[in-house]
Amino acid sequence: MNCKAIICTFVLFISIAVSGQKENVSNINTTQTKPLTGSDNNEVRINLLMSIAGLPELNYERFVADNMGVGLAVSIGVDKVENLSTRSIILPYYRLYFGNKKASGFFIEGNMAVIGEKELNYNYDYNTQIGTSTTITKTSIGFGFAAGAKFLARNGFTGEVYLGAGRIFGESFSDAYPRVGVSLGKRF
Repeated sequence: MNCKAIICTFVLFISIAVSGQKENVSNINTTQTKPLTGSDNNEVRINLLMSIAGLPELNYERFVADNMGVGLAVSIGVDKVENLSTRSIILPYYRLYFGNKKASGFFIEGNMAVIGEKELNYNYDYNTQIGTSTTITKTSIGFGFAAGAKFLARNGFTGEVYLGAGRIFGESFSDAYPRVGVSLGKRF
């Protein structure tokens, strides 16, 4: 997919999520809805999209208010990415929610990433016919943003989609990191 198609798809998802936030109070059946208690301030999620891409991501988020949350995402690469042998990301983030329910609906996110990368270089000297390998380890810091939507079920299960990116500063094998996801989780 090209960049224009990704942006158009993201805008479509956001517009659907924002238009779906308005609830008609007269249509809500109070016997079927179960409000979350005040103790439901924690959430654990797995990012299915990044898991399929070979960089599984686990998220923990703590809600500090009805419309704010702080969290930590941890990813460890299981597949080789180009010439990288290992890639790991620790990403703390802050989210601001704009939905009617507690910590749900459209959100914006600011994040900071600590990225660790290991590269295996193999050098072959044709004169001596001897090959040597070296491992280069780099740790970088990056800052980024994302926007998305979180959907909350009555039983505390959540689903979310988000899209964003960040800029890496310092020595790294790349200049940017993606912040994309389709996640499923549970509040407790």
